[in-house]
Amino acid sequence: MIRVAVVGGSGRMGQTMAAGLSALDDVSVVALVDHHPPAASFGARACAALADLDPASLDVVVDFSSPAGVRDSAAWCAHTGRALVVGATGLGDEERAALARAAAVAPVVVVPNFSVGAVLVERFAAAAAPFFDRVEVIELHHDRKVDAPSGTAIAAARAVAAARERAGRVTPPDPTERATVPGARGALVAGVPVHAVRLPGLVAHQEVLLGAAGEGLTLRHDTYDRASFVAGVALVLRHLPAAGLVDGLGAFLQVGDSPDPW
Repeated sequence: MIRVAVVGGSGRMGQTMAAGLSALDDVSVVALVDHHPPAASFGARACAALADLDPASLDVVVDFSSPAGVRDSAAWCAHTGRALVVGATGLGDEERAALARAAAVAPVVVVPNFSVGAVLVERFAAAAAPFFDRVEVIELHHDRKVDAPSGTAIAAARAVAAARERAGRVTPPDPTERATVPGARGALVAGVPVHAVRLPGLVAHQEVLLGAAGEGLTLRHDTYDRASFVAGVALVLRHLPAAGLVDGLGAFLQVGDSPDPW
């Protein structure tokens, strides 16, 4: 049985994750960690901080809180040797440094999007990118998301840029000579324009648009319910490395019994 504490357990993602993981036969949610009382506990203990828990009572910390919360989780895991799985986004250099310190003594996995479909779109985009002249990313999320662009969009843009660089494909200069409104062409991530949309009614969606003379290819992924992320988290929990830092869900995906072909 994999014993899990969910940090950010009172939030939208934390509650969804606690509900989904607690329904699995091989996972036990032992604690929901949050400064706010959770709407539902799913049989887990509710507490305000990881420091309130006995490290021996759990195996993995799953963090869907905030950059500040991730720093605290990383420090606790570095001290206790518990594994850490991070789904929070908007992480900066300070959080990355804290995660690296934790990874020196325990397994740490950082995933910007636990949706298998979103990871596959990133792979498909990287595979197609060298065959097109230009690539742009549009990410669309609910209006309560606090960071932009999304971690998923950043990962996709970087994967596309890396694939084009490996193939020796040079993107032509942007023909836009004047931005009537600054930022109209989006933010550049590794040279790839990324556009962020925030609207009520959305959950998490992304399009990767690729264009060449006379043709275009659009790859789109839609998340309609946060419950779709549970399968990705469960996959990571069941295949945690012995130690070290793993970035992205792609490292855990493979076809059948063969190694990852990507």
